[in-house]
Amino acid sequence: MTETAVAPPTEPAVRKATPGGARAPRRSGRRRIALPYLLLLPALLLELLVHLVPMLMGIAMSFKELTQFYIRNWGEAPWSGLDNYTVAIDFDAPVGQALLKSFLTTCLFTLLSVGLCWFLGTAAAIFLQENFRGRGFLRTLFLVPYALPVYAAVITWAFMFQRDNGLINHVLHDQLGIGDSPAFWLIGDNAFYTLLVVSVWKGWPFAFLTVMAGLQNVPRDMYEAAALDGAGVWKQIRHITLPSLRSVNQVLVLVLFLWTFNDFNTPFVLFGKAAPESADLISLHIYQSSFQTWNFGTGSAMSVLLLLFLLVVTGVYLLLTSRGRKTSDV
Repeated sequence: MTETAVAPPTEPAVRKATPGGARAPRRSGRRRIALPYLLLLPALLLELLVHLVPMLMGIAMSFKELTQFYIRNWGEAPWSGLDNYTVAIDFDAPVGQALLKSFLTTCLFTLLSVGLCWFLGTAAAIFLQENFRGRGFLRTLFLVPYALPVYAAVITWAFMFQRDNGLINHVLHDQLGIGDSPAFWLIGDNAFYTLLVVSVWKGWPFAFLTVMAGLQNVPRDMYEAAALDGAGVWKQIRHITLPSLRSVNQVLVLVLFLWTFNDFNTPFVLFGKAAPESADLISLHIYQSSFQTWNFGTGSAMSVLLLLFLLVVTGVYLLLTSRGRKTSDV
């Protein structure tokens, strides 16, 4: 047998094959990496224009003595340094006392609203996990407040809470005979409860939708095994449902907290430019301090302080929840 020698490829052929084969994957890889950034570029530009630029302008305004005399050209307003912040946190002065009271009112309102929204949403989601006739209709009905525009919903509630012609007093006083006279719901101390009812009504469907989506990932076999072991409904909720929803609830509570604490539309539409003292949320209070007294420097300082507070609370919350998640995983 004779061995046939295979001639090696010529040098030009090697040169053509090697660079071409090496460059094509690199180019395609770079394009794949750059494509997501190109798709995100319009959203980043809009975020820069809509949020970041006004925020930076507000921070700059907080260091200026910006009043109604410098509105036309706010760049010429005199530099005040930290004077606006000093006025805002001087709790012995009227401005600081009003801000502190509004802050405490907002904390109480947020605590009650977030707690009720989470409780109602979780209870409704757990209840609608079982198959029964009309479940689809109830799911759709529960999401109606979330689908309605905020202004239309709050204006409707404002009409229902009217003292003389509202539906609430008609049912409570005229039909059920509760109270000696129709109550004032949009002024006085009752305004806080009115605001809380409206906030919970429009906020709990989001909690319901989020928890219901999270429950889809909980295996039904766990409930069946627990039922065979003799665990009742409450034990199943405590030991299976709530632990399985821990990561969902961590995000849900944070989002509800940020939305509720910063809520401006609800009190503004419900009460107008000047909310009652019992329902003076800090978002509306900052608006009044800026656009009613024309002191934009102090109002901007209050907004920056609010931003710092929310950043600190969010950071501490994420730190604590991440530690708790690591401990439970171990």
